[in-house]
Amino acid sequence: MWSVASEALGRPYPVTASMLLLVALVPVYVFLPGLVSDATAHSLDTAADHLFPLVPDWSIAYGALYLFLILLPVLLIRELEHVRRTMRAYLTVWLTAYGVFVLYPTVAPRPSIIAAHGFGAWGLRLLYSADIRYNCFPSLHVAHSFVSALTSRRLHRGVGRLALVAASLVGLSTLYTKQHYVLDVVAGVLLAGVASAIWLRSYQPDGQALRDAAAAPPLAALLLAAIAVATGCAWLVYLHGVA
Repeated sequence: MWSVASEALGRPYPVTASMLLLVALVPVYVFLPGLVSDATAHSLDTAADHLFPLVPDWSIAYGALYLFLILLPVLLIRELEHVRRTMRAYLTVWLTAYGVFVLYPTVAPRPSIIAAHGFGAWGLRLLYSADIRYNCFPSLHVAHSFVSALTSRRLHRGVGRLALVAASLVGLSTLYTKQHYVLDVVAGVLLAGVASAIWLRSYQPDGQALRDAAAAPPLAALLLAAIAVATGCAWLVYLHGVA
C-alpha cells in the first residue's frame, strides 16, 4: 500500500477552474463581518444549546480534526473527475453559506471571558482571537468537514467512515467551544448532504481512482500522524509560554 501511496503522491495534482474559484472565495470570509454588527446579527439560541456547556479542551478537536478534514481530500482525491465534483460540492457549500451570511447574519454564543486555564483554554483563546464571531448559520466549519468526509467515502469506505466520525466530532466541538448554535450545526450537515447529493452521489470511480483507493488508508494514517505531531508542537509552544 505504501508503494501505491508513493505513486499517487508522485503524480501531478489536477488543477481545475472550480478549485481556483474556491481558493479565491476563501479570503472573502474575512471581509463579510464588515457588513454585520451586533445590532443586526441574530441569535439562534435554543434549549438544546444549554445541553452543551463551554469545555475549552474541545478547541483541540476543533482545530486538529478540521485540519485533518481540509487536507484529507487533497491527499486522497487525485482522479480529475472526482476532483472536479469535489470542488463543485465545496463551491456549492461556500456560496450558499456566503449568501445566508449576508441575508441573515448571526452571532456566535461566545462568552466574554474564558476563566479556565490549560492547553485547551489557551487554544480556545487563540481560536477566538483568530476567528470572527459572525457568519454562524449555517456552520461553514461543519459543512466543509462533512463534504470532505463524504467525498473521501466515495473513494474508500473505511477512510470515509473515519472521516465522518471526525466530522461529527468537529460538529460537537463547535458547540462545546461556543462557536456555533445547534441550528448552525444541523444546517451545516444538511447543506453538505445536499451538495454531496448533487455532485458526488452519481460519481463512479474509474480504474485510476480504484488504484488511488488502495493508497487511502496509509495516506490517512500518515496525515493523522502529522497532525498529532503538529498538536504536540502546539502543546510545547504553550508550555514554553507558561514557563
